This record gives sequence, structure tokens and C-alpha cells, in this order.
Amino acid sequence: MTQDLTLDEIRDALAEGIAANAAFDGWGDAARDMAAEAAGIDRDVARLAFADGAVAMIDAWFAAIDRRMAERLPSETLAAMKIRARISALVEARLAIVAPDRESLRRARAILALPQNVAQAARLGWRSVDLMWRLAGDTATDYNHYTKRTILLGVYAATITVFLDDESEGYAETRAFLARRIDGIMRFEKAKAAFGKRYEHRPSLSRFVGRLRYPAL
Repeated sequence: MTQDLTLDEIRDALAEGIAANAAFDGWGDAARDMAAEAAGIDRDVARLAFADGAVAMIDAWFAAIDRRMAERLPSETLAAMKIRARISALVEARLAIVAPDRESLRRARAILALPQNVAQAARLGWRSVDLMWRLAGDTATDYNHYTKRTILLGVYAATITVFLDDESEGYAETRAFLARRIDGIMRFEKAKAAFGKRYEHRPSLSRFVGRLRYPAL
């Protein structure tokens, strides 16, 4: 029953309904109230759940997209793909999920681009690309963890920009753009790995100084 839901559960329950309304009414009270009414949730409770306003609604929607992306591409499906195909499939799954609500996404990006929301926008973007890499099987914990996510965040943001104005059949232009950018990521990763191997066994000044200070016993 809806009266037994926690505020987190209410946010989850209303996120996609609010997004559907936001295309026409913006990310505001009207979109939230209509979603609450459709879900049988008291408007005052919905207002409490989204006390932080539009950014909280967008946050909940992006989290819902993350969940649906993970559901569409379970680990057993991704395991059968090469890493490039995994990343491409995950980004394309996100695009397919948001396709019915492109105008809502356009409005959400405009809100997140406001100076007071830039930090939150970066957090939301990082959360999504981190999930994509983890679903793709990435386990890096060193600087590679951050470089991979930073690069994918740029690729995803650029792809969304193309996607929002893409009128080609089946979003063919967006898919081609994404493919080129994913190729760039893979080339970078290969070059980085080759560079690391090339210099792995070369003399290291820091290791040399360390051995002088702490000789082996």
C-alpha cells in the first residue's frame, strides 16, 4: 500500500511518471503532483519526498534509468561480449530508455547546467558512468579507475547532445557518433596498456632511492 512506502520508495515510484510529465510541464510541482495522483500517492507526501525540487526529481529519474539499464543487460548477457561491445550496449540501452522522454531530458540538462547545479550534475554523471564500467566488468582501483570514467563521461555527454537533435531513422546518426567515440576509448586504452608494458621494467629513480633508504634485509 502506498501509505506504507518510505520516502526513498516514493521517489523511486514517481521518478518515471514525473519525467513523462516534465516534457510538457517542466521539472516542477505540476509534473510531480500529476505523477503522485496517477500513482495514488498523497501530493503532500510527494512534495516532502522531493523537498529539494527539480534536481531531486532529476536525480530520481536518472537513478531509475540506471536500474533499467542494468536490468536490460544482466551480467550473463554482457559476459558474452567484448569490452567495447559492452560499453556500446550499455550506452545504447540508456538512449533507448530515455528516447520517449527526450524533451524531458533536454529540460533536465538545462536545469543541471545552471551554476548552482553543476556539482550535482557532475555527481549524477559520474554515478552513471561508474555503473556502466562496473557492469562492463571493470575492477580497476588505481588511476585507471578515474581515467576510464572521465573519458566515458565525456563521450556520453557528447552523445546525448547529438541524440537530442537526432531525427535520423533509429537514431542512426547518434549510433554512428557513439561508435566512433567508443573506438577512440578503446584505442586509448590499448595505447596506454602498451606504454605501461614498455616502461614496466625500466629503471625507476623512485625505486632506486627507496632501496637506498630501505635496503633489503
